[in-house]
Amino acid sequence: MIAVSVEEHEGYSEIVVKGRLTMTGVGHLKSAVADAIAQGHRLLVLNMRETEFMDSSGLGAIVGCLKVAREAGGDLRLGQISEGVGAVLTRTSMDKVLAPNGANSAATSTEEP
Repeated sequence: MIAVSVEEHEGYSEIVVKGRLTMTGVGHLKSAVADAIAQGHRLLVLNMRETEFMDSSGLGAIVGCLKVAREAGGDLRLGQISEGVGAVLTRTSMDKVLAPNGANSAATSTEEP
């Protein structure tokens, strides 16, 4: 089961993913990102603190959402992530591309790390 919601903040939209991000739920994430971009939001922060599990389909969806956001002139960044999501990112070396920022304030910073 997955729940994806979008919360608008000053300067960015936070996409909150709760549950299991697998093949059956990636459509919810993709739709949320597409809707946020269509509404003019360019900086998206992905909050996966309550994402219990993510498989390769979920990882692929995140990479696809990153591409869509960048093609629209924006960016998708990771804010908070669960331990399980962090393990998947590390095992696949995607933590180098999608570096978790730990907090929304860090993820929305325009400064270089």
